[in-house]
Amino acid sequence: MSRRLVNLTLDTLEDLPRPCRQCVYWELDPVSAERACATGDPGLEKEAWVSQTLLEWGSCGKLAYVDGMPAGFVMYAPPAYVPRSMAFPTSPVSADAALLTTAKVVPAFAGGGLGRMLVQGVARDLTKRGVKAVEAFGDAKPDEADATCVAPVDFFLSVGFKTVRPHPRFPRLRLELRTALSWKSDVEYALEKLLGSMSPETLLRPVRPVTATRSADN
Repeated sequence: MSRRLVNLTLDTLEDLPRPCRQCVYWELDPVSAERACATGDPGLEKEAWVSQTLLEWGSCGKLAYVDGMPAGFVMYAPPAYVPRSMAFPTSPVSADAALLTTAKVVPAFAGGGLGRMLVQGVARDLTKRGVKAVEAFGDAKPDEADATCVAPVDFFLSVGFKTVRPHPRFPRLRLELRTALSWKSDVEYALEKLLGSMSPETLLRPVRPVTATRSADN
């Protein structure tokens, strides 16, 4: 079984589950989101948000594929790009953190570690960009249908988040990014930095074989 992680782009946006592809819960304020769903095209609004965020800030999502099939995704951005973030009772998000808005694993692929894989991908990306932490609003009562776009608290706790502002329904959680990187990820990041600092000439220069010297006793 092959697994790979890719950035969210306008092309890979089409691989989001259909309801999520049309959802603008996070991307618009509550009034604008309701208007877009009632009279507009939320899919176009979603695409416009992703396009603007990519251009102005950079990567804002990761998708996981298993054997070529879309199996899960996460989306994240600075709180200023997420109007819905101010509508939560536990807002605002800390000044040094990005906001992880949506996290979802397709049920057929649940239980295989994809959630942790996605969060580690976010951590690796944001660490390189100088971000110290990622925060999220979790749903403590996910069985209630009025906030289906908010990931369950249990998901965030299972991938290393800690509660920083409790609430009976929508606590705010935080993950220090360095704690999300496994030893293997740290090694890969260090190697990437090392290779990036070397010139192509250095990388391509052949290594001169070491000539064995004879012992003075022979």
